Amino acid sequence: MTFPSTVWGLESFGPWSLVAVRSVLAAVIAGGFLLALRVPPPERRHWGSLLVVAGGVVVGFPLLTTLALRTSTTSHAAVVVGLLPLTTAAFAAVRTGRRPSRRFWAAALAGAAVVLGFTLGQSGGALSTGDLYLFGALLVCAAGYTEGGRLARRMPGWQVIGWALVTCLPVAATGSVFALMAEPVRPSVQGFAGLLWVAAGSTFFGLYVWYRGMAAIGIARASQLQLAQPLLTLVWSVLLLAEPLSPAAPVAAVAVLVCIAVTQRANA
Repeated sequence: MTFPSTVWGLESFGPWSLVAVRSVLAAVIAGGFLLALRVPPPERRHWGSLLVVAGGVVVGFPLLTTLALRTSTTSHAAVVVGLLPLTTAAFAAVRTGRRPSRRFWAAALAGAAVVLGFTLGQSGGALSTGDLYLFGALLVCAAGYTEGGRLARRMPGWQVIGWALVTCLPVAATGSVFALMAEPVRPSVQGFAGLLWVAAGSTFFGLYVWYRGMAAIGIARASQLQLAQPLLTLVWSVLLLAEPLSPAAPVAAVAVLVCIAVTQRANA
């Protein structure tokens, strides 16, 4: 529901305001949990990885996808972001030094080709600005997931996103002040509902259970659950936004999921 909720949020807030305010609200929630449970600060050696998580999944991915959704439909964005598990796997291979099989890389390249073909077809043969934002979002989020997954082996998984959010609070609070001064707020029920969901549901609780799940069942098994994300986003975009669905979008999404499934089996 992140992309449809972001579209709702953009009805009331500018892109910079929406991302900054959602980060502040999520950080306040995370800080409350950490304080209530009396969680000690992470060890010094973990802060570098936490900064990567913060830059990738707290700031970079939300900001770039929000900027993209000003011009891209949620169904289009969902298919492009369907490459996230593949991108994360590639980052993990580089970061951990593991060498996936040729079958893995063949499926990964096939998925990339499907996504590139879809985006070029939808944009008339050229990448749009929204597509560039989405591809940038893939890179920074994959880096954040990779570092978060590694860190979840050394500290409780849910604390990874909690401390990443708290780390961003000073920057997010300052950014909120300037963004709200520069971008007018247009109050609406859907706009504020979208803000609350992306702050509490997507940025904190969604990543809370994601990292906790990674710690509980392992990165490989957890990543397989993410294979349903593009199709679920397509469903929510139709149900919540009454968005017309391009016939190519579900076909491309399914093709990407097949390629990702092959990579998971090949990498097991």
